[in-house]
Amino acid sequence: MKFLKKILYPHVAVLLVLFPISMVLMICSLVYLGSTEVISIVSYVLAFYSLSVVVLRIPNMIDFAKKIKDDNKYIKKLTTDTHFRINLFLYGSLVWNIIYAVFQLCLGFYHMSFWFYSMAIYYIMLAVMRFYIVRYTTKHQAGESYEIELKKYNLCGWLLLFMNLAISIIIFYIIYWGKTFYHHQVTTIALAAYTFVTFTFAIINFIKYRKFNSPVYLATKVISLVAACVSMVTLTTTMLTTFGTSDIYEFKKIILSAVGSVVSIFIIVVSILIIIRTKKRIKKYKKGDLKNE
Repeated sequence: MKFLKKILYPHVAVLLVLFPISMVLMICSLVYLGSTEVISIVSYVLAFYSLSVVVLRIPNMIDFAKKIKDDNKYIKKLTTDTHFRINLFLYGSLVWNIIYAVFQLCLGFYHMSFWFYSMAIYYIMLAVMRFYIVRYTTKHQAGESYEIELKKYNLCGWLLLFMNLAISIIIFYIIYWGKTFYHHQVTTIALAAYTFVTFTFAIINFIKYRKFNSPVYLATKVISLVAACVSMVTLTTTMLTTFGTSDIYEFKKIILSAVGSVVSIFIIVVSILIIIRTKKRIKKYKKGDLKNE
C-alpha cells in the first residue's frame, strides 16, 4: 500500500518536473511522430499518469489555494475588493491596448496598409474607453454619483458605435481581401481555448456585475464582451486558414461573412440600447423618479 501511495502521490517536486515534460512529449509525438512509435506510446502513458496524479491532488490544491487566499493580504484584497479588482483589470487592459495600438500603428506606417491602421484605431478606441472609465473609478467608488456614471456609460455607447466602423473595416479586409492569420495547429488550438475561455468569462462577468447597479462597472464588462466577440472573428479566420484547404475559399467567405455580420450587428444593437437606456435613466434620475439603485 505504501508503494502504491508513493506512485499515486509522488513528491510535489517530481510532479512539477514530470507534468510539463510529459505534456511537451505528448504534443511533439502528436505533431511529429506516428501513434505507433515507441516514443509516442511512452509519452501517452507518461501523460496519462501525470494527468491522473494531478487529478488526485485537486482536493489538496483547492485547500492550498484557500490557505493562500486567507493568509496573503494582497490575494485576499484581490478576491474580496471588487473596486480594486476592477481598477487592476482596467489598468492592465489599458496598458496592453496602448502597447498593441502603437505596434499596429507603426506597422501601418511601415507597410502603408489600411489593415494595420484599422487595427490601430480599434485598439486606440478600446484604450480610450478604458482610460475614460479608469480615470473615474480611481477616484470614486461604484454608485457614488449615479448620474455621472450614467453619462459615462452613455458615452461608451457612442464610442462603441464609432469603434464598430474600425471593426467593420477589419472584417471587410478579412473577407474580401483574404487577410488571414496562419499558425501551427497546436498554437491555433491553444488560441481557440484561450478565446473561448475569455469569451465565456466575459459573458459571466457581464451578468455578474449587473447586480452592483453601477453603470461604470457594467461598462467595463460590455467593453470586454465586445473585445471577446471581435476575437471570435479573428479566431474563425485563423482556424479556417490553419485547418482548411485552398478549395474551400467560397465556404470561408460565407462563414466569415456570417460571423462578422453577427458581431457587427451585435455591437450596433448593444451600443444603441446603451444610448437609449442611459438617456431615459438620466431623465428619470433628474426628475427624481429613479434613485441611485
